[in-house]
Order: sequence, then C-alpha cells, then structure tokens
Amino acid sequence: MMNLVYTGKTKDVYKLENGNVLLKFKDDCTGKDGKFDPGENSVGLTIEGIGKENLKTSVYYFDLLKKAGIKTHYVSADIDNATMEVLPGKVFGHGLEVICRLVATGSFIRRYGEYIEDGTVLEGGYVECTFKNDEKGDPLVTGEGLAALGVMSPEMFESMKEQTLKITKVVADDLKSIGLDLWDIKFEFGYNNDEVILIDEIASGNMRVYKGNEIVDPVELTKLILNR
Repeated sequence: MMNLVYTGKTKDVYKLENGNVLLKFKDDCTGKDGKFDPGENSVGLTIEGIGKENLKTSVYYFDLLKKAGIKTHYVSADIDNATMEVLPGKVFGHGLEVICRLVATGSFIRRYGEYIEDGTVLEGGYVECTFKNDEKGDPLVTGEGLAALGVMSPEMFESMKEQTLKITKVVADDLKSIGLDLWDIKFEFGYNNDEVILIDEIASGNMRVYKGNEIVDPVELTKLILNR
C-alpha cells in the first residue's frame, strides 16, 4: 500500500507503509522548446525510456558514493518498475536545488556574462542554491539568506556545501575516466534526524557533460555511463 504525496517534473513521490518513500521515475526532462537543458525549471521534452535509464544512473552513483563514505537517502531500486525506495528526508523550505558549477555556462552566463566568458573553468567548483519556484524562475538564495529565512542553519548550509563539492568530485572523476567532462550538476538535499543528506537522484538529466567541444545529450550520456 502506498500513497501519492507529490507529483514532480521528472518523478512522482509515494509514502510507503514502512515509513520510507518510493520515487517513481518518469520520462520527462527539463528543457525549453524541445531542447534539453538541466538549467531550465520546466519540463521541455519527453524521452521514451529515460526514466529507467536515469534510475540506473542514480543507483550507479549512489553505490559509488556509498563506497566513498558519503551517506545518501538511497535504500534499494526496482529497475523494471522504474522505482527507488529511499529514506524519508524533509526538504528545506518548499524545496531547494543545489548546483555545483565546474565551468561557467548556461544560466550562470545569462546572469554574469559581462564578467566571465562561457566555458571558463571555475577552479575548485562554485556552489549556488535556488528555491524551487517555477513562478519566480527558481530564485537564487545565499547561505546567509537561508539562515535569515529560517530555512536552514549556517552549520547545515556548510555541511550541504561540503557534501556537494565531494559528491561532484566523485561524479566528475568517474566521467573523466571515460573521457567526459562534467561542467555542472544539480542536486537536492534534505534532512533526516537533523542530518543533511543527499536526496532525489543523480541522473544524466541533471548534469551538463561535454565530450570535447560537444555537449552530450542525456540519452547518450546514460549509455556512456552504464555501458563502459
């Protein structure tokens, strides 16, 4: 028995009888005008089968993170049904997205292009947060702003930022091993018993990856990650 508690852009969320949560992956991707863009805040296209492939990718990376000693909400997965069981994690505010940028591009350039060129490496990685709010265009918010609004403590923010940089390095190093360059990646965090942990997914549709000078679309990226 499970109850639908939330319908998202790329997944539906159900509450399970054991207290855990079930994520049902869909075939929708964020983008605009039928073109994939992980930086967009609305569904732009549907790619048949991408839900299951995103789940496989998430499971692959959650296992890598576990080996690296990084705790996440992942419990188990059912690939055939495109579902993943996870620990319950309360979201921050009404939902918070955390982006780690290794290269300046996309919305970062749209905001700051007068100061930096598209494709410039951001040494050490740059972490930024946006509230999940389609009507307001997912507004940026600082760590100080999150504390002032009562969304999270400064200590929680620092934990989230530190984990974001560690997780991004794990993913980037793995992609580098197959000749790919991670430019940016989007995460969601929540808290479980006051501990900040990674929630949601780590999927091709949430990252911007290049092979040489060409961006790799999510379907091809998933194939490259899983079929090595």
